[in-house]
Amino acid sequence: MTEPLEKRLEKAMAELQAAQEAVARTERELRQASFAVLSSDRAVRASVGPQGELTGIEFLENKYRDMSPQELAASVLEAANAARVKMNRHVMKAMAPFAEPSSNVPELRGFELDWERIFGPEVLRDDDEDKERGGQAAPAWRDALGEDGED
Repeated sequence: MTEPLEKRLEKAMAELQAAQEAVARTERELRQASFAVLSSDRAVRASVGPQGELTGIEFLENKYRDMSPQELAASVLEAANAARVKMNRHVMKAMAPFAEPSSNVPELRGFELDWERIFGPEVLRDDDEDKERGGQAAPAWRDALGEDGED
């Protein structure tokens, strides 16, 4: 026995309204989001805004004074890129519920997003925080300088 069309439309409209309200809340939250990340050498902190734009660079504890220009540049790039990826992942997590199909209205299938195309392939790689818990990977800035991280 199927549900009457009028009842199904009523459910669909209620779900659509709830989704619109949730999207509006998520957009407001995302407009306020920011992330700051330290470089692996702890010399630089980079901050990004809601669209992944660089909003701040801090040079910590005067470490930059003992760094070559290439080392400092690598630290800045590492921290800025890590902060941007962190923001992109935050956006993905916040938007994920809207891509899911509706459990109440099977006709509302959700939508597919190509996160790799939107943010680049690094956003789909394992989170660096997960790596740090399991094992240490060589920081990207050391690779850029041809160093293996050993003193």
